Amino acid sequence: MSYFHPLNSAAISKESLPKVFPYPFYYKPDDWAKQAVTDLQNYLENTTDLAHNFGINSNKNGIVSGKMFGVLIVKNQQGELGYLAAFSGNLLHENKTHFFVPPVVDLFDPNGFYLKEKENLLALAKEIEAIKNNDKFQALQNEVTAHYKRTDALLGIEKEKLDKRKKARKTLKKKAHLLDVEALKKLQEALARENQNDTFYYRELSAYYTMQIASKEQAMNVFKEQLKALKKQLKAQSNVLGKRIEAQFQFLDAKQEKKSLEQIFTAWERAIPAGAGECAAPKLLQYAFLNKLEPLTMAEFWWGEPTHTTIRKHKHYYPACRGKCEPILTYMLQNTNVAENPLLQDPKPERAIEIIYEDDAIAVLNKPAELLSVPGKTITDSVLTRMKKRYPDATGPLLVHRLDMATSGILLLAKNEAAHKELQAQFIRRTIKKRYVALLDGEVRKDKGTIDLPLRVDLDNRPKQMVCYEYGKNALTQWKLIERKNGKSKVFFYPITGRTHQLRVHAAHDLGLNIPIVGDDLYGKASNRLYLQAQYIIFKHPVTNKKMHFKLKPDF
Repeated sequence: MSYFHPLNSAAISKESLPKVFPYPFYYKPDDWAKQAVTDLQNYLENTTDLAHNFGINSNKNGIVSGKMFGVLIVKNQQGELGYLAAFSGNLLHENKTHFFVPPVVDLFDPNGFYLKEKENLLALAKEIEAIKNNDKFQALQNEVTAHYKRTDALLGIEKEKLDKRKKARKTLKKKAHLLDVEALKKLQEALARENQNDTFYYRELSAYYTMQIASKEQAMNVFKEQLKALKKQLKAQSNVLGKRIEAQFQFLDAKQEKKSLEQIFTAWERAIPAGAGECAAPKLLQYAFLNKLEPLTMAEFWWGEPTHTTIRKHKHYYPACRGKCEPILTYMLQNTNVAENPLLQDPKPERAIEIIYEDDAIAVLNKPAELLSVPGKTITDSVLTRMKKRYPDATGPLLVHRLDMATSGILLLAKNEAAHKELQAQFIRRTIKKRYVALLDGEVRKDKGTIDLPLRVDLDNRPKQMVCYEYGKNALTQWKLIERKNGKSKVFFYPITGRTHQLRVHAAHDLGLNIPIVGDDLYGKASNRLYLQAQYIIFKHPVTNKKMHFKLKPDF
């Protein structure tokens, strides 16, 4: 079995084999997975079999594109331990290699339907482009556009003249009360005729200008109708091909039971996203179940140039995506002993909240790391639930703002609605100044700077955020170096805006500082905690209007 790669069982104790399969959407790679990853990365560094340009070898040609790779530790029927390897999507239009498990569906099979149908779609697309680029069509479009531009200008001039005449008629009507009955009647009839004539004139003039270009507009519309018909045909054939592809994807679980993509995503009440079933993890499990291999543990990592939207760094581990893989992997692993989702477990419920300051209107809190600001879907322990118990007579929403669960530091609480409204207004006006301290997992080159990267939620990997210049919200952060020490950097962050995960993404993204915060399990590497603290705040007291400022000692 060429896809089964033996592992050095002597290097790691078999006692360390995990008792349960890791939760694929949030896990820390174990020693067995790391050994397989090291072996796979050695292969990727030394192989000449792959033509794909990952962006780490200057000798490679073609479009640069990093890839997600995965390993699955398995036990065969002889009790031997080994690993399977896979990549997400395809490599330079190839689905099959001798080292990596085959895809669930081989769309690049020369005898399959996909390539033939794709050729048909490409032919239609070329036909559409040929019409768009047709010299006669473009000339007609330009001429028609120019004509209507001139017409709009000319009609605009006439409209101004008619508007002046209309105003003059209104002026005459205002003075009409001075006339006798007969004169008034004649005036009204004359003004009505003039108004009717003006309206008729403008309509006729518009029709005349339209008639002047009618033949050329008709010729242009012939091309447009052809385009419309071809686009409709392309969309219909693409939809048919998509449905046919979806029908080919049939996934197995450990009991060899099978379900299609449509069945799986229908159960989740989700639309099937593009590329579903082509990620590394489904490929690995499918091959294991097909060949009676027992899956024990897994890991996925990024190989190659980082992306400029979601955060992907060379050789860093990442969990399976939720948008495409969560429904599929949940089904495939339903008869496998899988670890519980650690995000649904309350990590440290015993941590106390320190009250830094309080009076009749407000309280200033020091939130510990790993405590939710507000209750989650399954974890009820939070700052808000504790504060409701502490201040049972308080009114209003209490919390004025939030911190990420992993972030420690200062939170403002209002004990009544008026105080809450005033503090919220200060946040909206951005008159409240905050400072965070963070320890970065590397040395920054500069001593200060500004990061301006718009953010939105990563729909395939909630709750992660991604950089998006099209749909993202403006996110601005200023920063300043405190010290460089032992290969790390301690910095101050001054968030101008307050987007979800703003500081974490701005630190880790390659267009930001390109260095994640220590302990960032979403955008960097997990540790004992996230080394980020809301350390300092300045605001005006909502009742006394006195300037208040509070500063914490760094808790790391």
